[in-house]
Amino acid sequence: MEGKIPHIVVLLPRGEAIRNFVYTGCLDDLAQNAKLTLLSVVPNEEIKNELEKRYGKIYPLAALPEKWPVRILREIFDMAHGRWLWSQAAKERWLIRDAEAVGFSKGLKRHLKKFIAQLFANAGGIKFISTLERAVSKKLYPRSPYPKLFGELKPDLVFNASHVHSDIAIQALEAARWQGIPTAAFIFSWDNLTSQGRIVVPYDYYLVWNESLREQLLKIYPSADPKMVFVTGTPQFDFHFRPEFFWSREEFCVRTGADPARPVVLYTTGMANHMPGEPQIVEGIADMLKHMLELGPPQLMVRVYPKDRTGRFELLKKSRPDILFPEIPWEPNWLTPKWEDCFLLTNMLRHASLGINIASTVSLELCMFDKPVINVAYNPPGEPPGVWNYAKYYDFEHYRPVVESGAVGLVRSEDKMAHALQTILTNSKQGHEARLKLIKGMFGDTLDGRVYKRASEILLRIAETA
Repeated sequence: MEGKIPHIVVLLPRGEAIRNFVYTGCLDDLAQNAKLTLLSVVPNEEIKNELEKRYGKIYPLAALPEKWPVRILREIFDMAHGRWLWSQAAKERWLIRDAEAVGFSKGLKRHLKKFIAQLFANAGGIKFISTLERAVSKKLYPRSPYPKLFGELKPDLVFNASHVHSDIAIQALEAARWQGIPTAAFIFSWDNLTSQGRIVVPYDYYLVWNESLREQLLKIYPSADPKMVFVTGTPQFDFHFRPEFFWSREEFCVRTGADPARPVVLYTTGMANHMPGEPQIVEGIADMLKHMLELGPPQLMVRVYPKDRTGRFELLKKSRPDILFPEIPWEPNWLTPKWEDCFLLTNMLRHASLGINIASTVSLELCMFDKPVINVAYNPPGEPPGVWNYAKYYDFEHYRPVVESGAVGLVRSEDKMAHALQTILTNSKQGHEARLKLIKGMFGDTLDGRVYKRASEILLRIAETA
């Protein structure tokens, strides 16, 4: 392949993949040495035009409806995988699906699917049902445009920039594999292998956050070749380590409505379906802070989870003007971060005195800036522990090492929150060494603002040698 410019097809199956690989400059860097063709979701015309200006024609990523045997088989396969893996997150999801199966008909279907799935919930069963699913999917493959498209493009590599939540990319990946085109994937997040479903279409190459995730991948998917799993870090954190994204304290406060003279306590919310009643927790914390007059008092800034489109914080926004709710610049279509949010999130973290959340990735980001973290481990009033138990999230495999590190503080009751707030806000260095140790152990030397560059170089090398 010497002298030939490699051709890489990049799949962008979700909005956050655009942030990770376009906004960071990864694809721009890759395009200097390779021909790129993008198959992407299209959040809006502005983003589409920007992508076309950079990379030429964009093929809208789409999937045709699958035949019912494929849909059912994949559901059973996913359930069998969860039951075999039986991580804390898989157990939680199992209970939630049980609770959702209300009524005789739904309950009966759920029971039957569970019975069948458990028959395959072992290493041999997973291998068998995986082989069966691949054979049935190929036999019943819809009249998709991808086989013809890849036959015309003849790419050297097809790269999926987000392996999870990418059902829309499955038919493209299948077409690539059946034509013998090498495939690669970026494992989107640190919890995905233990908290999300099965990787349906296997890949030849993987890019992962850290060594721990690499080990998980090889354990759960023993057919993966260790030499083809690369630790790059994750590009979503690159913005935190590039000074061009930093605002001064004054600019940050002007943009968010904060008072530069008072400490900012940053609360980042979670998913509405997993954390019902969270607005009550936020309001309770705001009440505690407003009585801490000797500290300013501190001001509570809330970053509403950008994927939460329920509007559950709207009433609080109207009734509590003392709580800051900056507008989060995301495009609703395909839940796509806008360019401006790369600046906003980085500076929320930089200028906060303390961060609060429920078992969120934001805890890691706060620790990167050596900011103290409180994790809420109690349910809000009126939400007794049951199917939704906030304390359970801290037992999840990906998050347990964070708790055990001592880098974050768990508050297990509302009565203890005020004391925790006071203690940390008057001694922000508490936990300093634990935070540094956690981040160093988890990310090594990858937090340098150059993950985009490493990912680009690895993808180019794969395409040149595959």
